[in-house]
Amino acid sequence: MTESQIEQYALDILANLGWQILHGPDIGPDGAAVERELRQVVLPGRIYSALVRLNPHIPELALKEAMRRLTQISKPSLIENNHDFHQLLAAGVPVQYRTSSGELKHDIVRVVDFTSPKNNDFAAVNQLTVLQGDYNRRPDIVLFVNGLPLVVIELKNAADTKADLVAAYQQIQTYKREISDLFRFNELCVTSDGLEAEMGTITSPLERMMPWKTIDGEKEVGNVPMLEVLLRGACMPERLLDMVQNFIVFERSDGDKLIKKVAAYHQYWVVNKALDRTLAASSERGDQRAGVVWHTQGSGKSLSMVFYTGKLMKSRDLHNPTIVVVTDRNDLDGQLFGTFSACREPLGED
Repeated sequence: MTESQIEQYALDILANLGWQILHGPDIGPDGAAVERELRQVVLPGRIYSALVRLNPHIPELALKEAMRRLTQISKPSLIENNHDFHQLLAAGVPVQYRTSSGELKHDIVRVVDFTSPKNNDFAAVNQLTVLQGDYNRRPDIVLFVNGLPLVVIELKNAADTKADLVAAYQQIQTYKREISDLFRFNELCVTSDGLEAEMGTITSPLERMMPWKTIDGEKEVGNVPMLEVLLRGACMPERLLDMVQNFIVFERSDGDKLIKKVAAYHQYWVVNKALDRTLAASSERGDQRAGVVWHTQGSGKSLSMVFYTGKLMKSRDLHNPTIVVVTDRNDLDGQLFGTFSACREPLGED
């Protein structure tokens, strides 16, 4: 297949998953359905419509201030900007306004409805031209949620020996340097040659770009292009929102460098299955035995525990539970304390 055929193949899958398919030139300033200027990386009309829809009780001026905070470049570095945006996306935008009685009210503007995914707007845009400075770049596919570009997909042609996953990864690094405004909003980067496909974040080194090997979490899929597995497995709208809210962490290294991490496919599925078993076991008719998760060395069990704990803490059925972590080695105590301390945000705890 040619690169354009691979792109159409991906768009067909996304359409089947419920994404509205838009052609970049059509929504540009010279298009038939204008939604943006070429130097805008967001779809402002969709952002504001979503804020109004999800926050009907909040006044117009406060919503406009929330939109300004969402879209402004606020930090000197790309990763700090990305972190700032992720916090607003996941937790909402704090605002204040005066009620009709004159009372000063503090509130949170929801950016995404994580509880009812169908209340959100999902659009996949191909060939989105972005201008920044002297640069003119056009990512293959960008996935917008409520007008915000959360996923960038870069495609190459498997038949071209020079256009492989490495080339796709390098292309995204070029985008980060030259059209960095787009990546303030980025949650996931996807690379594919039409057959193989990998996923990571804006700080993932090449070796940390990971495949997504199962669509439903039950078994690995064979004889299906991994691009399709990744799109159906990780980019289904409700699943993407789950990952954004519960399976992304920002961790500071010893040198205070900020690193963004997303769950691998096995972590995502095991945490959600463990949560289901925990809710069943702790119910009135439950047997109080949630089960055991087996991990191999180096599979990311510490982060899996963070993701699992975060989902337990957010569960309305468990009513703000207390989590006790027990280890059998002192070095594990230190390792887990370090991981939990570095990744506090998903836990909702300071």
